[in-house]
Amino acid sequence: MRALLYNGQLRWTDDYPLPAVPPGEALIRVRLAGICNTDLEIMRGYMGFQGVLGHEFVGVVEACAEETWIGQRVVGEINCYCGACATCAQGNFTHCPQRTTLGISQRDGALAEYTTLPLRNLHPVPAEISDEGAVFVEPLAAALEILEQVHLRPTERVIVLGDGKLGLLVAQVLSLTGCDLTCVGHHPGKLDILRQHGIDARLSAELSGERADCVVECTGVPAGLEMAVSLLRPRGRLILKSTYHGQVNANVTGWVVDELTLIGSRCGPFAPALRLLARGLVDVRSLIDSIYSLDDGLAAFQRAASPGALKVLVRMT
Repeated sequence: MRALLYNGQLRWTDDYPLPAVPPGEALIRVRLAGICNTDLEIMRGYMGFQGVLGHEFVGVVEACAEETWIGQRVVGEINCYCGACATCAQGNFTHCPQRTTLGISQRDGALAEYTTLPLRNLHPVPAEISDEGAVFVEPLAAALEILEQVHLRPTERVIVLGDGKLGLLVAQVLSLTGCDLTCVGHHPGKLDILRQHGIDARLSAELSGERADCVVECTGVPAGLEMAVSLLRPRGRLILKSTYHGQVNANVTGWVVDELTLIGSRCGPFAPALRLLARGLVDVRSLIDSIYSLDDGLAAFQRAASPGALKVLVRMT
């Protein structure tokens, strides 16, 4: 099959083996996939992963043991857990120590004609959600994870730092809580997307000594962490969404003095993400930068890595 493969360098291939289908899993014909900042970080050495990239996708089940799934259009949770360890018994499936992660750790991803996932990871996509909408379910679920972890009161001051794909999704999700929200970034065009939905969006130079009860760091660059901390009030909460390759220097003494709470936030719930998309409560179409064919996948990655690019999608057919 055709695939985008990373093995120290990114390459396109048309003779990658079709994935075997383990018991309990489904063979999925991928229709559309997204390029995420995590994919770009993998190419810088993050997680030491080699294989087929990609974890944001929508596809159709082609084969599995349960016939009711065959032909269904699906999205899939990316963490594949054992279900038998103590961590899984506590319901913390995304932290299973034996887990594999689609396109990130020990499992080929979705930037290929076919991929596999356990049936328990799959979610049917309602007809009212287009492929272009469904491919955003995984990052939208990651935005929703913040509300799983933190109770944001409507009276609280919240700053989302970063106007990339995830930052724009996070800002839209948090705006639904009614909190006093501002998104801060460097790209006027991206911030305009939020302004069109009534969300306060500003360039970083437009902040004047403001502090927040909660800051969500979505910049994807280490310098964003320092800025996020500088925007917090004492006893504030820092939600860290960015993943970086390599080490990050931080002066944590100030965190102790100000009694800050640091919360790492990763994957989130798919079902509410699908509901938000089906009800049109989150705008994802404005976040699509461009759509490439799989055969032009190398150019797609080049575009995704260019400054200011929003979501780049790859269509398999």
